[in-house]
Amino acid sequence: MTSIDAPQRPVAKIPLERSLAEQLRPRIAMEEKFARAGGKVKTKSFFRRHEKRFVAPIIKFGLKAIGLYGRGETEALTPVVRDIELTFPQLPRAFDGFRVLHLSDLHIDGCDGLTEAVAEVLEGVEADVCVISGDFRFEDEGPCDELYRRVRKLLPGMEAPYGIYATLGNHDASEIAFALEEMGIRMLINESVELERGRDSIWLAGVDDDFDYKSDDLPQALAGVPRNAFKILLAHTPDLYRQAADAGIHLYLCGHTHGGQVRVPKIGALRSNARCPRTYTYRSWSYNGMQGYTSGGVGCSSLPVRLNCPPEISLFTLRATD
Repeated sequence: MTSIDAPQRPVAKIPLERSLAEQLRPRIAMEEKFARAGGKVKTKSFFRRHEKRFVAPIIKFGLKAIGLYGRGETEALTPVVRDIELTFPQLPRAFDGFRVLHLSDLHIDGCDGLTEAVAEVLEGVEADVCVISGDFRFEDEGPCDELYRRVRKLLPGMEAPYGIYATLGNHDASEIAFALEEMGIRMLINESVELERGRDSIWLAGVDDDFDYKSDDLPQALAGVPRNAFKILLAHTPDLYRQAADAGIHLYLCGHTHGGQVRVPKIGALRSNARCPRTYTYRSWSYNGMQGYTSGGVGCSSLPVRLNCPPEISLFTLRATD
């Protein structure tokens, strides 16, 4: 575990306890299993199995038929910043006003023009720490060169005094973690870091993907974290909400669902792609005293369109109560 002091610049420091390669061992084992099975071991619903050949073309045809496809393409390139203030009785007074910039589901190599649009919006955002909850790339296989090129363009807008931290998603290969750390993004693969302000501190924990890779390990991530410490959990999906609340997490940040990506007025998302109640699949929620937020995500899956669910950049301001 690593202690980061506010005046320091963001660093990618491998903990003395375990190297990044060791942290990624369960994920790499699953990647090898997927490879031996021809990539067919992943959790794939009917939608995901037939997404490219049938589902996406049908959705595209339908949106064009009703004249909404062009609007969806425009919305997919129009990111918004959501300012959210959250209050916690457990938050140390020194962290009152602490700002957390959260991005999720960048899928940044899947939509031309999105990198530039997001970079422009990030220029006007100031935060104390930046966190990214996985799914950096669009496809879940193939080369990552374009992904790395585009992430580098986003880095200046994500810089923060306490650094940039990230977890991997179900679209991400383990090699991405090594490349991101070389760029200065500190990967939290089932581990935690302590963020200090004076004599007070809070803890930021990250777990690996629980959706396809099943390589999450929350107990390992919280090993050594004081039980009464204020804890923020970074996860790819909202599906671990029960375990997180039982472990004493105060703020749970995640994504994966894209908020549905296409939302119908008065109905909402037609598809959540999660194994938890619908309540936890978009924006703010709470469970057993734990506050959570599921981001609508930045990028797209299947098609480069969004409707009534613009690309989201979340900026949290944490407040302490007496």
